[in-house]
Amino acid sequence: MENNRNYFVAILLSVLVLVAWQFLYVSPKIERERVAAEALQAQQPAQTQATGTGNAAAPGAVSGSAPGGDAAIPGTVVTPAGSLSREDAVAQTGRISIDTPSLSGSINLSGARIDDLLLKEYRETIDPTSPNITLFSPAAMADGYFAEVGFIAEAQSGPAPGPNTVWTAAPGQVLTPTTPVTLTYDNGQGLVFTRVISVDEHYMFSFEDTIANSGDAAASVAGYGRVTRFFKPKTQGIYVLHEGLIGVVGEEGLQEVDYSDVEDTPVIVHAKATAGWMGITDKYWAAALIPPQGAGFETRFAHFTDGRARYQSDFKTDSMAIAPGGSVTSKTLVFAGAKEVPVIAEYQEENNILNFDLMIDWGWFYFLTKPMFWLIDYLYKMFGNFGVSILVTTVIVKLIFFPLANKSYVSMANMKKVQPKLEELKAKHGDDKMALQQGMMELYKKEKINPVAGCWPVLLQIPVFFSLYKVLYITIEMRHAPFFGWIKDLSAPDPTSLFNLFGLLPYDVPSFLMIGVWPLIMGITMFIQMRMNPTPPDPTQAMIFTWMPVVFTFMLATFPAGLVIYWAWNNTLSVIQQGVIMKRQGAKIELWDNLAALFKPKNKTT
Repeated sequence: MENNRNYFVAILLSVLVLVAWQFLYVSPKIERERVAAEALQAQQPAQTQATGTGNAAAPGAVSGSAPGGDAAIPGTVVTPAGSLSREDAVAQTGRISIDTPSLSGSINLSGARIDDLLLKEYRETIDPTSPNITLFSPAAMADGYFAEVGFIAEAQSGPAPGPNTVWTAAPGQVLTPTTPVTLTYDNGQGLVFTRVISVDEHYMFSFEDTIANSGDAAASVAGYGRVTRFFKPKTQGIYVLHEGLIGVVGEEGLQEVDYSDVEDTPVIVHAKATAGWMGITDKYWAAALIPPQGAGFETRFAHFTDGRARYQSDFKTDSMAIAPGGSVTSKTLVFAGAKEVPVIAEYQEENNILNFDLMIDWGWFYFLTKPMFWLIDYLYKMFGNFGVSILVTTVIVKLIFFPLANKSYVSMANMKKVQPKLEELKAKHGDDKMALQQGMMELYKKEKINPVAGCWPVLLQIPVFFSLYKVLYITIEMRHAPFFGWIKDLSAPDPTSLFNLFGLLPYDVPSFLMIGVWPLIMGITMFIQMRMNPTPPDPTQAMIFTWMPVVFTFMLATFPAGLVIYWAWNNTLSVIQQGVIMKRQGAKIELWDNLAALFKPKNKTT
């Protein structure tokens, strides 16, 4: 019994260490970064930059490895400019409007660049009147962020359309899911570029380029694409989520590059591949390039500091030879939008994009996390509430593991029944620990008891707990998903606090004292669950078991409300299940005696 308790305590302490790290390190770190970012923004007026002229290569750019001595991927030379509003920055250049069910914005005819994009279906807060999420902004703004597809030509082939090329477009064109737009560029030396841009109802753009050679000499052209960000966003800074540069590069697989990593190593180049994608990801949003699959391309993640610091994921294809009178066609896809699980999965399947689903950070335990999401999402479609689907998911998980949990609780009940015999063994062998251990093992064998079986319910709960935590934290489907009453966002902590009587008192509570209703319910159910068993005789263990629910109440108060609801509901089901099994086995339920003992005066020795 003593070993069983020690094992149980070890498991709980392991969980405690992980949760404590989240509460004591990660949460304060995020709060400090948020305060620092707000202070910096208040002190410094937004400094905006404008793209310069020319087609110079960015320092550190990788020279092409394809035959013909291709030039490097063009960079944008940037110089300081006056402050510009979004409206003024957009008005600087000719544009084609974007209007889809999911997106609004415009394409910059200078570079045929997607640099003005808002997400219609998502807002900054749960307030339905709050601004829409802004994904892309022109380079002339402090928070410039864009995706661009262009070409690199050999000197004898003449100029190719790059970052500063002004494409020609028929007036009045609007890019919608049913009306693609056509752009053209004539380099004056025999090459005519015709670009057809289309978009679906979600977040995928298609750049289909045809290059016709009307000259007398063969030409050689390579394609490139880049996602460029002129600022370092505030990240969550937590181990369960990657934010930064990302891609899948052929056989090298998934590449996750933090902003700090690429600052330390300014240019990270990967071997040539024929399948994959690359881009920049945030918690819920992403921008990614999918080069022509099947053709060779080189991938790079970079941080440039020339003129103006910027982060960039890009690719450059092998050169395409164009005979006189001939033409070639290439197709590049650009994803820009929300990381919706079914949409990402559909893109992967329809376009045969290698591991595109890894844009969503499912983590090492994806074999648990992904099924957990699909189950919750399926139930959501049935019940129309993610909170209800979490409750039903908990019941389903309980049913799946019922046989094993049942055996565990039966074993725990039998352990209680043989407790008198264990006390006799302790009295018989005294300080002879070896003989006591042998006697206990013989008793367990005779009574068919597994002394560690009682730990299985906790062991099973841990991976389910973390997989649900991952789902709540990373999937956009959970963002701003309401439950009932005061829980308006299951992915955010319970907004109420015991220390202002849940909003009745007119003052704000510090973040570390935000102990809401659901964390309290969770703590109470955890307390009751632990009191179902006898109080450990060891004073240290008894103290841990007494204070564990209190500590967990404070720690889980900072976790997503959906996770706290799951834990509270799971504890409730476990108490009911354990109570029924113990009653059927004829074992005494210690709950009432343990609760009564809390209010009995302690005997004083003289």
